[in-house]
Amino acid sequence: MDTLNAGRRWAALLALSLGGFGLGLTEFVAMGLLPDMARDLLPGAYAASVPDALAQTGWMITIYALGVVAGAPTIAVLTTRVPRRRLVVGLLVLFVAGTTASALAPTFELVLAARFVAALGHGAYFGAAGILAATILGPGNHGKGVSIVIGGLTAANLVGVPLITVLGQARGWETAYLAVAAVFALSLVAVLMTVPSTAAPTGGSPRAELRALRSPQVWLVALAVAVGTSGFFAVNSYVAPITTHVTGLDESTIPWVLASMGLGMTVGIALGGVAADRDLRRSVLFGFGGLIVSVAFFALAARHPAGLVVGAFLVGAASMFIVPALQSRLIAVAPGAQLMGAAVNQSSLNIANSIGAALGGTVIAAGWGYLASAWSGIALSFAGLLLALFSFRLDRRPATTAPVEEPVLV
Repeated sequence: MDTLNAGRRWAALLALSLGGFGLGLTEFVAMGLLPDMARDLLPGAYAASVPDALAQTGWMITIYALGVVAGAPTIAVLTTRVPRRRLVVGLLVLFVAGTTASALAPTFELVLAARFVAALGHGAYFGAAGILAATILGPGNHGKGVSIVIGGLTAANLVGVPLITVLGQARGWETAYLAVAAVFALSLVAVLMTVPSTAAPTGGSPRAELRALRSPQVWLVALAVAVGTSGFFAVNSYVAPITTHVTGLDESTIPWVLASMGLGMTVGIALGGVAADRDLRRSVLFGFGGLIVSVAFFALAARHPAGLVVGAFLVGAASMFIVPALQSRLIAVAPGAQLMGAAVNQSSLNIANSIGAALGGTVIAAGWGYLASAWSGIALSFAGLLLALFSFRLDRRPATTAPVEEPVLV
């Protein structure tokens, strides 16, 4: 730590946060450009039935989530002794290649394959970059380090996703993805220039990380995350068609709706971090309750422009409010395996992404209307609340955060 002056320290933190910004773009940009992608990649299906084409194109969201699910625990196991800076650099190279291929692939099937590859390092990046950021800040600053990296993702939803959506609508969705690849390339260069090398982690092993998966509580909490937070993705995945086909607004308003949701996410994660530190159990339960209420409000009010914007804000705020508490809860039930705990959390969140997008697309394709995706999300979030209650009932001990690995700068 002593080798870094204040200027380089903050430059390194911004470089790591920029990678989180890119991940926020690549994960959520499809939501705003779903109609454009459906028209271009599935012209025949779009001409025959717009809802069916949108539901099929929703697999762009689902397949990315599945890539995160597959990659996060796998990379956590395989890289337990890889220096975190080297891991971050390798993951950024993967993001550049996968996102560029997403823009240049000539068929819908190949675009899906490229999205899957691009998603493999998503969860591992947040884990490794968060540890690096905490190390740069010094001992006892793990929460701040993680918040800086995740702050890049929330900033992407507030500013980046709306701007990329405007770019995609004007120049084509392919251009939007090339712009995201450029963000990853910039982050890669910045990390190479500013983030110091780190020694290889000591004491970790694939066996130790895998041992966490033996705990029934890990699986129960992971299930609560996967099912409960999918209510958010059931709304978020179909914001674009709801805005145009339900509320009756022009496509040019989609970025503003996304910006409202992004603002809510930014507010939510700031409040959620403080609340989780004060009372973890209450934050989890209150968070799920807030998500249920906010999604219900969205479903009831989204036919009106003001209701759409306010509802998007509330859904975004509730969804991110609960994330710090769920992350802390999962680490608490997997002590001694922080990388795997973070990986399982990322996998669970993206299973939620997959469930929300897939179920929302299914009810829309069934002819129940675009807002049916939100009503299905309410049921999912309520199921998550019940699972969380059951988890706390089984574990009568107070939840605490496990020690965090802090690599040595060299």
